[in-house]
Amino acid sequence: MKLSGDVKAFADRLGHDFARPELLITALTHASLSSASRSDNERLEFLGDRVLGLVMADALLDVDKGASEGQLAPRFNALVRKETCADVAREVGLGDVLKLGRSEMLTGGRRKDALLGDGMEAVIAAVYRDAGLDAAKAMVLRLWGNRISQVKDDARDAKTALQEWAQARKMQPPRYVEIARSGPDHAPIFTIEARLSSGETAQASGPNKRQAEQASAKSLMGRLVG
Repeated sequence: MKLSGDVKAFADRLGHDFARPELLITALTHASLSSASRSDNERLEFLGDRVLGLVMADALLDVDKGASEGQLAPRFNALVRKETCADVAREVGLGDVLKLGRSEMLTGGRRKDALLGDGMEAVIAAVYRDAGLDAAKAMVLRLWGNRISQVKDDARDAKTALQEWAQARKMQPPRYVEIARSGPDHAPIFTIEARLSSGETAQASGPNKRQAEQASAKSLMGRLVG
C-alpha cells in the first residue's frame, strides 16, 4: 500500500518509515468512516493507550530516580491524559490527515481533543505493531519532549485541584455554567464560568466545554492561591 503525499509527510514528521503503511492508514481512520472493508482506529487506540502508559512510567522513573509513587502518579496522569495526547497530535498535524465521516467533518472533528487524542494513541500502536516497542518508545519520547522532564510535581488537572481545594474547606463542589456560545456550528467557542458556593467565580473560553471548564478552573485557582 502506498501512502498519499499528505500522509507520507505526516509519517515523516513522526520520524518513522512504515514497513506496513496500512497500519498508519487504520490509525488515522475514525469510526465515523469505517465500513465492512475499512477498519477504524479504535482497537489500535486501545493498544496505544497501554504502550504510552508503559513508556511514560518508565521514562518518569529515569527522570527522577528519587521520586515517590505519590509524586510519580500525578505526573504520569498529566502526561498520558487525552488533552496532552491531543496537544501532541496538533503539533505534528495529525488533525490534517484524520479520515473522518461527513458528520464529524461538519462538526469540527479535526479539532476535537477526543478524536485527536484517540488518533495519537492509535498512531503509537501502529508504530509499535510495525516495528516494536523500541521504535514506539523512541517516537513517544521525541514527540513528548520536554513535557516529561518539566511536568510539575502537582500535575493534577485544574478541575480536580479546584474540587480538592473546595472539599478541604468543607465547601460544595464547584459548579461550571455555560454563559455564552459563539462562532459557527463547526467551530464553536464556549464561555464557562466556574463558581464556588462561597461566591468566587472565574470565566474562560475554549473550543469545547471541557477545555473551557479546565481554563475557568485554572483561572479561579490562580485567584485563590496566587
